[in-house]
Amino acid sequence: MYITHIAIWTRDLEAMKAFYTRYFNGISNEKYINPIKKFESYFIRFDDGAQLELMRKQSVYKPTDSEECLGLTHFAFKLSSKEEVVALTERLRSDGFLIVGEPRTTGDGFFESVVLDVEGNRIELVA
Repeated sequence: MYITHIAIWTRDLEAMKAFYTRYFNGISNEKYINPIKKFESYFIRFDDGAQLELMRKQSVYKPTDSEECLGLTHFAFKLSSKEEVVALTERLRSDGFLIVGEPRTTGDGFFESVVLDVEGNRIELVA
């Protein structure tokens, strides 16, 4: 058994699609639109087969807050080395994204950093 995809409600569907395809080499499908439900979505597929569903519906909103809260807290992308974690962290920082966890080795042995995406979702970059 494995997780096939994780879904995120989003305000700016196009910006989120651009973020995950640009920085994580995701491949997007064509936009799905349901005009009756006023719903739009993209599936972003990654090299290992995992997918991220980005969804937008005007009636769904989320307060903007980078503090930790109950519910899904983050998801992680595995990179091939510590150097790749540092390089992508610095690329995201230089492009204006907020780094909320600097590259480090954690108590459980992972080398990781934590960045916020376009809408404040936490992403761990791990090696």
